Amino acid sequence: MSFLTEVSTGVVENWHIWLVSAVLVAAAVIDGRKLKVPNWLTFPFAMAGWGYSALWFGWAGLGWSLMGTGVGLLLLLPAYAVGGMGAGDVKLLAGVGAWVWGTVTFYAFCASAMVGGMLAVAMVLYARKFRQHKAQFLAILIEMMIVRNPEVLAKMAEQRKGSMMLLPYAIPIAIGTITYFAWSGMLI
Repeated sequence: MSFLTEVSTGVVENWHIWLVSAVLVAAAVIDGRKLKVPNWLTFPFAMAGWGYSALWFGWAGLGWSLMGTGVGLLLLLPAYAVGGMGAGDVKLLAGVGAWVWGTVTFYAFCASAMVGGMLAVAMVLYARKFRQHKAQFLAILIEMMIVRNPEVLAKMAEQRKGSMMLLPYAIPIAIGTITYFAWSGMLI
């Protein structure tokens, strides 16, 4: 079997993974330009994942899809609750979970977190603002240990937002998730 035949067969057999990847790329581009992942993208994405799972795998598939959505929400909700990320990023990972279910969503989150950490460090180093962001990072950690109230932490984060570099997190989600898909052989 030639490489081209193998790839085209993989695309046909794993069309849903390619669709998820395309939506992630679109979300990353939009987030990179506007610092927002829109609801018109995330809600239909998640609902289509539920429909796909129900049609192809029945009630059990719908259950796994809803579980995957919950996993995606729960993994990023704490960062959103304290003002560290936008709601669109959370809904985007929930949409991923609707399509690829819980376990894959967890691994995609892990890969995305590594990519996000590397991109954040690279951004800070490139802008030569390491000391400023190191101090802010330590302040945030101390606040989280002392304050422990998500509403108060979110207000504190909102006040600090103007002095921080913002990372459009759909970009790490897209890079990390698609990299995980490729690494685990899900694209071919």
